[in-house]
Amino acid sequence: MRAQDNPYTPNAGARPPALVGRDEELEAFAVLLTRLLNGHTDQSMLITGLRGVGKTVLLTKFEEMAREAGWTTVEAEITKNSDFGDRIANLARRALLQVAPRARWKKQAVRAAAVLRSFQLTLRPDGSITAGFDIDPAEGLADSGRLDEDLTDVFLALGEAARAHGTGIVFLVDEVQFLEVDEFEALIAAIHKTVQRQLPITLVGAGLPQLPRLAGEAKSYAERLFRFPRIGRLSDIQARMALSEPAERLGVGFEADALAAVVDYTEGYPYFLQEYGNTLWNLAEQSPLTAEDVSRAQAAVEAKLDGGFFRVRIERTSELEQRYLRAMAELGQQPQRAKDVANLLGRTSEQLAPIRSRLIEKGLLYTPGRGLAAFTVPQFDRFMRRTYSL
Repeated sequence: MRAQDNPYTPNAGARPPALVGRDEELEAFAVLLTRLLNGHTDQSMLITGLRGVGKTVLLTKFEEMAREAGWTTVEAEITKNSDFGDRIANLARRALLQVAPRARWKKQAVRAAAVLRSFQLTLRPDGSITAGFDIDPAEGLADSGRLDEDLTDVFLALGEAARAHGTGIVFLVDEVQFLEVDEFEALIAAIHKTVQRQLPITLVGAGLPQLPRLAGEAKSYAERLFRFPRIGRLSDIQARMALSEPAERLGVGFEADALAAVVDYTEGYPYFLQEYGNTLWNLAEQSPLTAEDVSRAQAAVEAKLDGGFFRVRIERTSELEQRYLRAMAELGQQPQRAKDVANLLGRTSEQLAPIRSRLIEKGLLYTPGRGLAAFTVPQFDRFMRRTYSL
């Protein structure tokens, strides 16, 4: 079959041709927007899940929904060692300029610009990031030097400006787990105050499974401010739909045992479904696709995953970290006790604690419970077992 017709999208953050299994999250977001614009409060969302389950795809869909509903949206991906203050200031500036063109600003927007300029000058006294706002800073607002207090002032002013102009603002933030504690605290505190004032401004984020714990550690009331829907593998029916529907639109079918074989291998993980579908399409010669086609494609699928999806993560690790990951893989894909991993390596858990901590910091492991660690990447245990010796 022709590669140029291939309907599958094994790309980071790319929307699959059939977005299935996420109806509950999409409905919850639609309700959130409606309630906020009507002056009601509602819990926002921090989507959690392993790598490759479609968190970024959901954020992109949320942005589309918000814009269609007349909201202002700004999006960001958090990275390690980024300057959060500068980043959030620039996002706030973009949001304000989208709320209304400057020539049509009402007094609330003018006030928001003054508060934002004050915030920017607090971050950078030389004014190096204040381009575009030739306005006096607001005295006594967003100028304390405390991030939580100053960001709260900014969000309140933005929310009031948005309400005055008949719109709302959604901050869509990916990779939230990379925020520093004080940064996360400031974001949660700012959103909390906008909820108290019933303003149409909210934060919707996505991150790895440790996000609920990090939020709770940042602010004890975070569990009342956010929902934490965890997305993961698709059900068998949903996985079959995600694989078969795009092909059927182009007149290509799957035999039942072929569909079953792909779903079984991928375990219903969305990214793996797209990768397998993409490879299978390019290698198969005719419709319907058979179990034999699936079998022939498996080696090519594994080569692509090992050379890309898995490889970019393992290359950031040291030899000792790789040995730790390989020992975890030997024990299985489920969460493992630090003591059991250490025993397999002939060491104590205390000796290996720094290695485990570095792997968590690098985003390769997360802690689902005390003394436990698990892979953040689905099927990483398979990759380690077929690539590295113990």
